[in-house]
Amino acid sequence: MTTLEDLLKIPHFSDLKLLTHPAQINTIVESIEISETPDVANFIPKRIFLLTTAMVYKDNQQALISLIDSLKEQEAAGIGIKVGRFIEAIDPEVVAYANKIKFPIVQVPSTQPLGALLHQLLNYLWDTKTEQLSYALDIQKRFSDLLIHDVSIARFIADFGKMINTPVILLSPYRKVIAHSKHFTQTSKPAEYYVEQLVEKYKHWNEDSHASFIINDLNQQPLQIAGFSVTVNTYFPHYLLILNPEQVPYPMSEFAVEQACLVLSFMLYKNQKVQESLDLLKSDFLSQLIEHQQTPHQVQRDWLDLGANYGLKKSTQYQIVYAVCNQTTTTATKIKYQQEESDVAFQWLEESLPLRLKNTSVFKIKNTNHLAILIQSKVNDLEQILQEISLQLSDKLPITLTFALGNLYETAEQIASSFIEAKTAYEETLAMTETPLIHRYHPKGMKSLFEKMSAEDVHYFCETTLKELAYPIEDSFIELRKTLKCYLSFQCEISKTAKEMYLHRNTIKYRIDHCAKLLGKNIQDPINSLNLRLALELSERSNQH
Repeated sequence: MTTLEDLLKIPHFSDLKLLTHPAQINTIVESIEISETPDVANFIPKRIFLLTTAMVYKDNQQALISLIDSLKEQEAAGIGIKVGRFIEAIDPEVVAYANKIKFPIVQVPSTQPLGALLHQLLNYLWDTKTEQLSYALDIQKRFSDLLIHDVSIARFIADFGKMINTPVILLSPYRKVIAHSKHFTQTSKPAEYYVEQLVEKYKHWNEDSHASFIINDLNQQPLQIAGFSVTVNTYFPHYLLILNPEQVPYPMSEFAVEQACLVLSFMLYKNQKVQESLDLLKSDFLSQLIEHQQTPHQVQRDWLDLGANYGLKKSTQYQIVYAVCNQTTTTATKIKYQQEESDVAFQWLEESLPLRLKNTSVFKIKNTNHLAILIQSKVNDLEQILQEISLQLSDKLPITLTFALGNLYETAEQIASSFIEAKTAYEETLAMTETPLIHRYHPKGMKSLFEKMSAEDVHYFCETTLKELAYPIEDSFIELRKTLKCYLSFQCEISKTAKEMYLHRNTIKYRIDHCAKLLGKNIQDPINSLNLRLALELSERSNQH
């Protein structure tokens, strides 16, 4: 990549004089052309440096402004005008206009033949491109050797930083330093020092695949950083940061960075697939544990031994936390996004939880994008820790983790119970208007079985079971209902019921016999007793609504 500034710095072209502001000569030059045609801009590609004698403008230099406008629109690198043949000197008004629109004008002396100048400039460009190609092929070969020898990502980043002789950092999707070149071992500040500045100053820099940033170095002087996306997933890329890219020795071409990003994509993808196969085994283990522990009369298994490779520990405290990425209206239909989001959240939890909690293990739940956290120690401030971990992730990426908590159990054989409770708690949040960040499981008893039934079905069950006692209006039926409810709550014992209601036991016996005759069933029968108690509860609750 050669700029007009590079060309003008070459001693051989020292007689070329820049007439416009020096800051404007950083334009890229890809080719050189000679033309005397006023509409030449219609026939040239971009990034051309045009040489001309301005023959057609000898009597009207103001018309050069139109030529300059057309070249600027075509993104030309600049114009070199030969003086002394048709034009003695370039009009200051033309130079002023070029300065205004930031378009370089170079004065070519009369002693310099344009044909020879064209040839010399093109030779330099071609030599440069050959040098760049040679460098690119050398970079490619060195990268290939590293891949063949299956080096680690840390080793690759260290070698890449050495190749381009400038500090390099590789970041995870949530801005954690995965690897960095050895330049940081020689300074008083680690790689994280620069990343923290970058994240703080540029909140949304992840939106660009290639971006440039300015932060402060150790001496509080401006430091340039170039950032490149390393695409492993579609929505959550990794990032390659190159510090002081302007100091990279020539000919460091974009090809080298592109190749590095490509190789890193491959290495990260390979590592990801290897890890996914291990995570699948872990997921299968959790599924088998849950399924087996829910099977009646199951054969006893040593789950601690079977789960040793998956983080299962001997403890007296076992608890499952069900973790889910909360969906928005935008992401609810994006299946690929949800999968990648869950993978990033899984990695985040695997790295964050051990720093806050002892003996935890994170599982991907089979055939879902949900996660299960197994906690194997008692934690007094668990909810606060989970909330902080969720907020830290959402501060870095547009991912909101919500948690549903099962109860604590004392043995590994009860992990399934905590899992079912945690999953039930999560399912409860689906019916809520606003999804809470953390929701605990609360036992509901037998009445919860009827929660999804319609009011009509509940009403029918109560009336067929209790008949006139379901929704009584008459005082006699109201008293009979009260007696029946008290009688059932004392396990059908007349004496205790009489004592509770301050009535004679014969009165209670008479009322219960009357209830049995009214309902047409034996109240002491266990099945009838259960149905009657349930109907009494449901009818009472529906009356309250």
